[in-house]
Amino acid sequence: MPQETLGILLAFAGALFAGAVAILAKLGYTGVDSTLATALRTVVVLVFAWGLAALGGRLPELALIPARSWVFLTLSGLATGASWLFYFAALQKGDVARVAPIDKSSTILTMLLAIPILGEIPTPLGVLCMVVMGAGTLLMVGIRRPARGEKPSGGSWLAAAWASAVFAALTSILTKLGVTGIDSTLGTAVRTTVVLVMAWAMVLIKLGGKGAAREMKAIPGSGWMLLALSGIATGASWLCQNASLQLINASLAAPIDKLSIVVTILFSRVILKEKLPRAARIGLVLLVAGTLGLLI
Repeated sequence: MPQETLGILLAFAGALFAGAVAILAKLGYTGVDSTLATALRTVVVLVFAWGLAALGGRLPELALIPARSWVFLTLSGLATGASWLFYFAALQKGDVARVAPIDKSSTILTMLLAIPILGEIPTPLGVLCMVVMGAGTLLMVGIRRPARGEKPSGGSWLAAAWASAVFAALTSILTKLGVTGIDSTLGTAVRTTVVLVMAWAMVLIKLGGKGAAREMKAIPGSGWMLLALSGIATGASWLCQNASLQLINASLAAPIDKLSIVVTILFSRVILKEKLPRAARIGLVLLVAGTLGLLI
């Protein structure tokens, strides 16, 4: 199988797993502090990532990772942690169908950052696709009037969602720089470790040790299960994405990853009963069309 074809297939597999993450997290984060929930699910991702690295016999390669990769993997982990914290905070207050498109708009930011940092110059078609994707994102976010009896959620979720997109774009670039020349499984494990340390540091700052313990005792069994499944889906998505980044350009891998929004929207409609207005449906078509256009 050609290297580029394998890279594209891995990117699509990562998108499939990523599409399920938002729904599992939305359900699992209900009634749980978003920072604590992020830290808990990261534990699952960490076990998943290091377990696969050990099974693959990659642990001895830790000593061979160059200093440059350590720096970029650490920065990537910090950017990932920040993106998660903002993203899941937004999911707690906003509709999945509106938060997810903003998160996926990080594709545009990734492509823009790839120009000066990675030297990946978009084609005229690529520029057109970015414009189409941007228009689609704005249509999907829209302005929805609260339903009868529903309290307005305010704009806090919107700011958090855009912050998540910015850090997600930085994650793609830093990961591309960090995994160059090393095994993607090992790179994922190292990056997850950084995210875990950052997430639990935020928990201790926000809730304190006793506060975190009280919050964890209040989480129901179903909540623990959903958080675990969310972590497993995230770990699988990461492994596929990092492997694809070693085979294809970041400007190609990132758009494919963002197709996970189709899976997310479908699940949000079926499971969460979130309706998609006409303008948002048009926006989704534009977002997907722009993404597919980047693959030509």
